[in-house]
Amino acid sequence: MPERWTRDSWRQRPIAQVPEYPDREALASVERRLATFPPLVFAGEARSLKKALSRVAAGEGFLLQGGDCAEAFTEASANNVSANNIRDFLRVFLQMAVVLTYAAALPVVKVGRIAGQFAKPRTSPTEKRDGRELPSYRGDIINSVDFDEASRRPDPERQIEAYRHSAATLNLLRAFVHGGYANLANVRQWTLGFVKDSPQSHHYEELADRISEALGFMQACGLDLESHPELKSTEFYTSHEALLLGYEQAMTREDSTHPGTFCCTSAHMLWIGDRTRQPDHAHVEFCRGIINPLGLKCGPSSKVDELLRLIDLLNPENEPGRLTLIVRLGADKVGDQLPAMIRAVQREGKIVVWSCDPMHGNTALRPHSVGGEDLFCGSPRRRNPWRRRASGNDRPKRRRVHGRCAHDYRRRL
Repeated sequence: MPERWTRDSWRQRPIAQVPEYPDREALASVERRLATFPPLVFAGEARSLKKALSRVAAGEGFLLQGGDCAEAFTEASANNVSANNIRDFLRVFLQMAVVLTYAAALPVVKVGRIAGQFAKPRTSPTEKRDGRELPSYRGDIINSVDFDEASRRPDPERQIEAYRHSAATLNLLRAFVHGGYANLANVRQWTLGFVKDSPQSHHYEELADRISEALGFMQACGLDLESHPELKSTEFYTSHEALLLGYEQAMTREDSTHPGTFCCTSAHMLWIGDRTRQPDHAHVEFCRGIINPLGLKCGPSSKVDELLRLIDLLNPENEPGRLTLIVRLGADKVGDQLPAMIRAVQREGKIVVWSCDPMHGNTALRPHSVGGEDLFCGSPRRRNPWRRRASGNDRPKRRRVHGRCAHDYRRRL
């Protein structure tokens, strides 16, 4: 029987991937201030996402989850919080979702890796350049990417800035999806310039033509499209990795409509990373007590027995929509490890959403790079000619895209 959960019970557990703040009192002061700020999302929204994910778990929907490796506050060349970047992110997302909806004839649950993805787990706590060693860059919510001592020092005030950027991003996203931008009649306007110039653009144009024709046919039959909000707007949810637990605790509030339950109001969905999923550690302890839908990264080091134990800890009631297993095995390992995971989860009768992270495990780290990697798609034995390259501070706009997976592997079981 697990011990009683409280918002701060994680502080009694071992913890990984958390920086050492030089001024503990300043950190505590920031966390107290955050605890007084308005919530970014509401418990009812998190429950709505959980209900939508329960349909995905039953095979009656598709999860599309994607976004940047990490958001940035101001860096112009990266994925900084700006109106244009947020709009373009949503345009890509809506375009992908409408293609999936049309092709699969299933509703698509749209979850962005946005409005809070400011922290980064790191393989090493320090970084070396030219014989100099400094703390690793852990995301803008903790320190700065600039390689100097002052920039790399963890600063708790950055959590306040992260909150404000998240609030601004959420405000604009809500305005877009409920203010008419997500109207199916605008399907042609979602195409970005680089897509229009692509040799594949005509496929999307054909799809847009079919959707426009279908809408025209419905109108001709007397259907008033303006009276159907599902055609004019869409539901869009946010997510990020629950890494900086002091911040997440400060944003966790009791649900007034369900006394005794707690929702982390920093995002609709949180996930536990591959480096912080130890069953007896702080991140699992914190996440097991909140009502948000959860994701769990499953990497090459995942063991089937440990996976089943984590499922029991994070979803003891086997609640549909509560837990999404995000597989990040890489193209060279997924065929060997994923079928065994699926068999074990099905054998135990666990209800989960299976999701695929195509980025992790398919990249090759380059020397002295902050976010620069080669991305290999498909077979790891053949370099993809479309791979992206970057190094140093030239950080690419890397998008993580997660979708429901395991369909092909069920055929092999």
